[in-house]
Amino acid sequence: MNFRRKVEERFQWDHQNTKKHSTVAPTFPKLVVSSIFFISILCLFYTLSFSNASNSSNHQLSISKTIRVIGKEIPSPVSFPPKLNPAVKTNLRHIVFGIAASARFWEQRKKYIRLWWKPQRMRGIVWLDKPVKNGSSDEDRLLPPVRISGDTSKFKYKNPKGHRSAIRISRIVSETLRLGFEDVRWFVMGDDDTFFVPENLVRVLSKYDHNQLYYIGSSSESHLQNINFSYGMAYGGGGFAISYPLAEALAKMQDRCIQRYPGLYGSDDRIHACMAELGVPLTKEPGFHQYDVYGSLLGLLSAHPVAPLISIHHLDVVEPIFPNVNRVQALQRLKVPINLDSPALMQQSVCYDKLRSWTVSVSWGYTVQIYRGIFSVRELEIPARTFLNWHKRADYTGFSFNTRPVARHACQRPFVFYLANALYNKDTNQTASEYVQHRISRSECNWKMADPSRIDKVHVYKKPDPHLWDKAPRRNCCKVLPTKKKGTMVVDIGVCGEDEAIELR
Repeated sequence: MNFRRKVEERFQWDHQNTKKHSTVAPTFPKLVVSSIFFISILCLFYTLSFSNASNSSNHQLSISKTIRVIGKEIPSPVSFPPKLNPAVKTNLRHIVFGIAASARFWEQRKKYIRLWWKPQRMRGIVWLDKPVKNGSSDEDRLLPPVRISGDTSKFKYKNPKGHRSAIRISRIVSETLRLGFEDVRWFVMGDDDTFFVPENLVRVLSKYDHNQLYYIGSSSESHLQNINFSYGMAYGGGGFAISYPLAEALAKMQDRCIQRYPGLYGSDDRIHACMAELGVPLTKEPGFHQYDVYGSLLGLLSAHPVAPLISIHHLDVVEPIFPNVNRVQALQRLKVPINLDSPALMQQSVCYDKLRSWTVSVSWGYTVQIYRGIFSVRELEIPARTFLNWHKRADYTGFSFNTRPVARHACQRPFVFYLANALYNKDTNQTASEYVQHRISRSECNWKMADPSRIDKVHVYKKPDPHLWDKAPRRNCCKVLPTKKKGTMVVDIGVCGEDEAIELR
């Protein structure tokens, strides 16, 4: 290196003197200087190559040591979680649920959990604020195990409108992680008044690499709620999923993080604050439903997004999803289509009875609606406002998505048929579901056209498609079939053909 420095200094001196005294010949001939400089470059290249090779081997050695040292505390991504076979596709056993509950409402809300929980196939913990009487009945033994959350009295809480329980609930994922479950890919958070469709949850999470840092959920239906909290926050009631490595990262810093946000209101905004510090954004999946609304979910569920239905929250707030039954009975009925064809649950298809100038909208496994006249799919895929927003105002600007008003004209109001039963025919590989008209008092319509009130039942035939969400999202097509049964409409639903479209005419 000294040799190179001397040559460069001499070259710079010669060059400067050449500019100052252009008439004076340089000390060294140009050819000699060029040769010396070329040789120096070769020497430098050789020196750097040797140095890099030496440093590279040393660097590799230091990395391997670092891995061995870190490996005692943090498994490498390949080992997340312990004993996991990466060749196995994600299933229910790879998911651990952390369910937020309170002793005050436990007797009432455990009935919701019992509807969707599969004790032989699922793992999870219900986290309570204080002990409850353990039921000895067979039904109670089918629930997840119950634990009491850790003491959070050391944490600051300064929000005047909230409750300290938010701190306890925000730590559920970390506390569940520390229980040491094996073969875990995802931790899923939910409330005790949330109904999950586990099969669809698996379908959604299977799309993502569980070895990466993922925070998956959805926003509120209330525009003001999202403004007050964040459009980038996963709402905990609707449920959200955190990958195993992200749960580990969260557990290591969460208690410190919580102390930095004493003024926040709830648990999900505390989780969101820690995710922001970890640099992990929300990955939105529209099938998680917070349902910050009041009233009937008919408009929302009958125009469900083209995505798997994963969860329904605020079951104590909204009306039962089926009329003339209580909330638990309504969800019990929903289990029938879930068991037959869970991917298709609530998926909307639209077709036309052209002879009678009717529009038929099918939300499979839930409702069929018949409209007088011809309506475009573009209009019917917008939820009708059968509900009020979270602040109980009839203000359509309060929603975080498009809505349409419920028709006031008697002739434009749809005739609604609710699911009564469904079964599977092994010989034809088809499901047959029956929907019965929900008869209510109506104003008389004077339009001179066929009257849908004369239809008592709608029979819908459909082949189950377990791979529906392995393809690009697309609505199924439907057709109104001819039938000789009086008072009955028959509809067939299936994958749209190559050149098929839902056209008005």
